[in-house]
Amino acid sequence: MGDMTDSASPMSPARVLTVAGSDSGGGAGIQADLKTMLALGVHGMSVIAAVTAQNSIGVQGYWELPPEAVRAQLDSVLGDIGAQAIKTGMLASPALVETVAEALGEYTAPVVVDPVGVSKHGDTLLAPEAVATVRAKLLPVATVVTPNLWEVEQLTSVKVEDEDDLRRAADAVLELGPRWALIKGGHLPGAPVDLLTDGVTEHRFTAERHDNRHTHGTGCTLASAIASHLALGDDVPVAVEKAKEYVTGAIARGFPLGSGIGPVDHGWRWR
Repeated sequence: MGDMTDSASPMSPARVLTVAGSDSGGGAGIQADLKTMLALGVHGMSVIAAVTAQNSIGVQGYWELPPEAVRAQLDSVLGDIGAQAIKTGMLASPALVETVAEALGEYTAPVVVDPVGVSKHGDTLLAPEAVATVRAKLLPVATVVTPNLWEVEQLTSVKVEDEDDLRRAADAVLELGPRWALIKGGHLPGAPVDLLTDGVTEHRFTAERHDNRHTHGTGCTLASAIASHLALGDDVPVAVEKAKEYVTGAIARGFPLGSGIGPVDHGWRWR
């Protein structure tokens, strides 16, 4: 598959690849990933696994790409350009999860897995039968996996009801094979706390809760920001800390679009 240093010149920025779904509304998915990467100073590349018809109100439809189209995109990018980090998002079906896991298992760059199961609007983005494939094939190749509480329950059956349950949830996720688990506690009552652990060390990240409903794309943005900082050479705890800082600012400045939930502001540091 080539090595991570392929085709880099001292003039080239670090490269990050996202493997995810397209969001026609531009707030989440591939579009959020690429905007985040640009904002953080890395060169973003994309493998599109699915196309959604999506706006501020919800997901009106989605269409998976054939596995051979996804594999060809992966081979094109990784074989010629290479990546210092890879992020996965919406992969929709067992065949796509398997295709992506297989390609990433052959590659040496760190992998950030956002185990996207459901959209902000409650729309299912992962076929129920694909959950087992994520568990068995994708999580073992992950450097960091970033589930929210609903995704933790979907993957491990552990229900998190308060901050004390976060470590139990993280341990259950780590049993599935990733090196690090970042359990996002944003849906818990009280101040939001995220727990990052590799089973040995533990880091807790708190952020103020912003009273802003325009939070579309938060999960995609966080995972892409972590991947960007890993590509820039940070270790996992530092990459997560910097990514959280970027996402917190983006949420604080989320803006209305259409008649539903607007996106976080990927360009908040420039505006």
